[in-house]
Amino acid sequence: MRIVIAEDSVLLREGLAGLFARFGHTVTAAVGDAGALIAAVAVDAPDLVVTDVRMPPGFTDEGLRAAVTLRQMHPGLPVVALSQFVQHSYATELLASGDGRGIGYLLKDRVGDVEEFIASLERVAAGDTVVDPEVVRQLLRRSQNPLTTLSAREREVLALVAEGQSNAAIARTLVLSEAAVNKHIGNILAKLNLPATEDTNRRVLAVLTYLRST
Repeated sequence: MRIVIAEDSVLLREGLAGLFARFGHTVTAAVGDAGALIAAVAVDAPDLVVTDVRMPPGFTDEGLRAAVTLRQMHPGLPVVALSQFVQHSYATELLASGDGRGIGYLLKDRVGDVEEFIASLERVAAGDTVVDPEVVRQLLRRSQNPLTTLSAREREVLALVAEGQSNAAIARTLVLSEAAVNKHIGNILAKLNLPATEDTNRRVLAVLTYLRST
C-alpha cells in the first residue's frame, strides 16, 4: 500500500512513516501542511492518505478541509483523519463524501493496539468505513443540539438574551441597530421551532433551550 502522510509534528510524522514501513507499506510522501498534502497526492496518486486535522497555518481544521477537497478532486481516494480531537467542522462532509466509502476518522489517544490500527487503515484503503465510536458520539450530540442551527451572531444574541438584556442593551453591546437585533431574535425563534401562542413566552423558551444546550 502506498501512503501519503500529513502531520505537522515531525516526531509523529516520522514515527508513522516507520510504523507503516514495518508493516510492509510504502510512504511516498510525509508532509507538514495541507497545501503540501494536496500537492503530494497530485504527484504520487497514493492508495491511502493519513492526515492530521489541525495543521499550519491556523491549527484549526486545515487537514480536514484538505481531506474533503481531496475527496472532491480524486473521487474514491481513501482518506483517514487521525487526530487528537473531534473537529466538528467539515467532519460530516468528509464522512459523507464518496457515499461514505473509504473513510476513516480515528483519535490518536484511543489507538491502543498497533496491529489493529494498521488493520483499520487497510480496511479503509479497501473501501470500508472506520470511525472511532467517540467521534460518532460527539457528532451525534452536536447534531441533536438545536443551537447548531443558529449562526454565530444569533448565538451571541441569544446568549445576551439569556443574561436578561433588553433588545436595546443587546444592540449597544453588539454595536447593532435595534431593528437588526429584532430580526436576529425573530430568526432565532423560527430556527428553534418555538410554538407561537398567546400563552407562551417564546423568548423565555429560547433562553431555556440555550441553557439546556450549553
